[in-house]
Amino acid sequence: MMRTGKFLFIVLFLLATAVSCDSDSDTADDGQLRLYLTDAPVDDEDVVGVYITFSEIHYHSQANAWEVFDEFDEPVTVNLLDYTRGNTKFMGVFDMPPGTYTQIRFLLEAPEQGQGPPTNPGSYIEFADGTTEPLFVPSGAQSGVKAPGNFSVPANGMVEVTADFDVRKSIVKTGGPSPRYILNPVIRLVVTDQAGRIVGEVSNKPEDMDVVVYAYEAGTYTGDEADDPNGNDVRFPNAVNSDMVCDENMYHIDFLAEGMYDLVVTTTVGSEFVAVEGMVEDIEVVAGETTHQDIDIQELE
Repeated sequence: MMRTGKFLFIVLFLLATAVSCDSDSDTADDGQLRLYLTDAPVDDEDVVGVYITFSEIHYHSQANAWEVFDEFDEPVTVNLLDYTRGNTKFMGVFDMPPGTYTQIRFLLEAPEQGQGPPTNPGSYIEFADGTTEPLFVPSGAQSGVKAPGNFSVPANGMVEVTADFDVRKSIVKTGGPSPRYILNPVIRLVVTDQAGRIVGEVSNKPEDMDVVVYAYEAGTYTGDEADDPNGNDVRFPNAVNSDMVCDENMYHIDFLAEGMYDLVVTTTVGSEFVAVEGMVEDIEVVAGETTHQDIDIQELE
């Protein structure tokens, strides 16, 4: 009789253990996402700050559509211009089911275009003279801004992803007697350890002009991208990333996926475009490495 009771106890214990394990099966293999934010420098020296308030971050699940990252539990305001040329802002570590993902969605605190000026805007632009202007989002953008890019979360592992927020493409000034600044964010996701960078020195820079270097996937640049943009469009819309040549005559183009790139070299005066000076073609970027490519403007074709 005691042997039978002991056997029954073991069976009940094993069943309870199995039930307990099953209840944790949805999270036992979860991986983690380490998320960072970076920005490409703007090509307007009068702009000294672009402040964006992020209120929520979501990820897209094939099973349940959009899911909220609960770990991001309060708004964060970031001056994007503090995180250029390879510098990043750590946004947090987030638990995710293992699998492959193609987009993340950011919710921003910004008034919708068409509303009156906000008293305390969550997102705004700051100029060299100390003045600020609120940033408005287009109608419908309150649902969030989608950032595309493929990344895989390993079971019980971690992936590091950088969200590249391209301010140059993201802010448009409207015309008319009372212009406004419209925030239409362009963000791409890059797996950090799968990205490389291009850096170099620019020589024979034209006097009293700035130089901006745009990186394109090889063979994708067309001359009409330098044309005057229409409406809310921007010049050089298909550039993957860009940088303005700094005082040391250096440029730094970071977070480029592995592959071949062309560099389009342009001149500006202030924020006004002058000309395309030429191109440097077929530059190879290798993950985790820095490609050095100096540019002599007088030798460009």
